[in-house]
Amino acid sequence: MKVKIQSKETQNIFKTPILQQTAFWSKVKRKQGIIPKAFNIKTEASDIYTDSEDKKNIIDDILVLLEHVGDDFKIAYIPYGPTIKPSNDNKGLFLEELSESLRPYLSSKCILLRYDLLWKSLWSEDDSYFDDNGNWTGPPRKANQEIRLNFDTQKWNLKKSNTNILPKDTIFVDLTKGESTLLKEMKSKTRYNVRLSGRKGVRVRCADLSELDIWYTLYKQTCKRNKMYLHERDYFKAVLDTKASNTSSPADVELLIAEHNNTPLAAMFLVYSDQRATYLYGASSSSKKNYMGTYTLQWEAMKRAKKRGCTVYDMFGVAPSPDPSHPLYGLYRFKTGFGGNIFHRMGCWDYPLNSSKYTMYLTAEMNSKGFHLE
Repeated sequence: MKVKIQSKETQNIFKTPILQQTAFWSKVKRKQGIIPKAFNIKTEASDIYTDSEDKKNIIDDILVLLEHVGDDFKIAYIPYGPTIKPSNDNKGLFLEELSESLRPYLSSKCILLRYDLLWKSLWSEDDSYFDDNGNWTGPPRKANQEIRLNFDTQKWNLKKSNTNILPKDTIFVDLTKGESTLLKEMKSKTRYNVRLSGRKGVRVRCADLSELDIWYTLYKQTCKRNKMYLHERDYFKAVLDTKASNTSSPADVELLIAEHNNTPLAAMFLVYSDQRATYLYGASSSSKKNYMGTYTLQWEAMKRAKKRGCTVYDMFGVAPSPDPSHPLYGLYRFKTGFGGNIFHRMGCWDYPLNSSKYTMYLTAEMNSKGFHLE
């Protein structure tokens, strides 16, 4: 397999529904102190698709984010990339070839490539990994995952990360359906709460940057309530304030606020990228829960996305199954109420470029705040 790489300007990243692989996202991350780099990828169809003899070139691109991790060392993080989807038997070999092709373009101080893979989990296509109720039981232990992905590679260098950065489990709602169908496919309690919230007079409006403090107040309450990591206000300012209309892959951001009598109940960042709308960040008040502001907020976001021509609504992050012990179980119950289909990604995979430094980095990562084992 041959994978050819060519450096390019981030503003020329191809249009895609994958928000984290857009020129817009590269601008956001640059504001947050991260160095974005973009590369064209070229390979032959016969190399990545099983049983294909097609010599046609497959051309795509990839956004790589270089992050400092101390002592001038860096990691190269690929959020929800690559977007090329090889056949299952060729996924590991493709990642190996892509990694080795990227290596010369990265600093000698780069410890690893970390792919936050958007590919469907290999084990979510196997009936033996589902229980009698149809709930996914998750992938096998790390060693078994690594054996499968490294099969047929030369270096056996792909390592399952101990932590996932972006959500690996999400729910996609099909927005090509009519509003009446979308309501019908919600769970009865969710549908009732949506209508109840409307009857109570909850309304949703679009806010601007001047009202970011409303968001941040709700966000701080949410983090305290759920014991979540608290980002600085400027983290969200970078997302809301970024414009990428002069690029090949722009995205639009809306800050939506659900209110009752001018009292904020819930808020969210809704991002439009190509024909996908993503519920990127959400927060809610610790009071007036009986007004069901979060339900109206989600429903209004879906309707706004439909009017914008979006075909998919990404709920962005749930527990993989209805397991009450999972930290995202509450989100699973809430989000699955809106219908849609759960999708299990492969999560983060590392390709170490410096073995000794990689081992040191893993130790530090496991001891860092916010680390979670999956």
